[in-house]
Amino acid sequence: MTTDITFTSHGVTCAAWHIPATSDAHATAAGRPCVVMAHGFGCTRDSGLLGYADAFADAGIDAFVFDYRGFGDSEGSPRQDVSVRRQRQDYRAALAAARHLSGVDPDRIVLWGTSYSGGHAVVVAAEDRRVAAVVALTPATDGLATLAQLVRQAGAGQLLRMAGHGLRDAVRALGGGAPHLLPIIGPPGTLAMMNTPDAETITTTIVGPAFRNEVRARTALEVGLNRPVRHAGRLTCPILVQVGTDDHVAPPDAARRTARKAGTWAQLREYPVDHFDVYDGSWQKVALADQLAFLSRALDPARSARA
Repeated sequence: MTTDITFTSHGVTCAAWHIPATSDAHATAAGRPCVVMAHGFGCTRDSGLLGYADAFADAGIDAFVFDYRGFGDSEGSPRQDVSVRRQRQDYRAALAAARHLSGVDPDRIVLWGTSYSGGHAVVVAAEDRRVAAVVALTPATDGLATLAQLVRQAGAGQLLRMAGHGLRDAVRALGGGAPHLLPIIGPPGTLAMMNTPDAETITTTIVGPAFRNEVRARTALEVGLNRPVRHAGRLTCPILVQVGTDDHVAPPDAARRTARKAGTWAQLREYPVDHFDVYDGSWQKVALADQLAFLSRALDPARSARA
């Protein structure tokens, strides 16, 4: 049963769902494990995450699914502003809130992230040695690689146009003006943060009603500074890195490099899919099965005792 709850991040109320485990398959005297989940970039918790969260609950693992400040049902302003710093702060606050859920083992918390949040999960887990495991699904782990891929796919002109719109929005913000917004998802050739051939399918079948296909343009100026790959070598817990070999949004080589830097903690799985193919359909089931197998091992109390 999904329960609406809230938690506070830097004085702002954030919205979350708590989906308690429906079995005691992974319960111990200390409680049940819990997976903390958020979407990537400017997406919201109602966009393809419940298919994973409900399966975790059925397997005996609680799920805690939240919206960032300024997105979805969470409070906070500015709205629709993707800030790496704030999103990571929200992840830390959600992690702290999950540790206080009734019946949850605070030392068996998993960070689950996809796309941008896949990178955030790496960084937050590298900082917090109590985190039990990380699942990084088609993660964006190196902003410089993302920009390089954008140039290869759309040309340097696209990058320059994005930067120009970002500067326009930044100047408006300094002057207290109205935000300058860009689409998050759009077809190839359009000025959107993610230009994907299946843009129409994504925006009509995967995203939920809380999703708004717009973001503050100044976000484009920060993409290259987001480099979770640099933190992977400091992980002290198991991590599953799931790569789409045809990913046009999060460069596969950057995710592979993240797994290499995590060393023996990492498991790398690759699938012949694009960025958004893991939220529905047959490949979602494949990715989910790999996650459940990984978590069954990572959350084994006997393994934790040996670590």
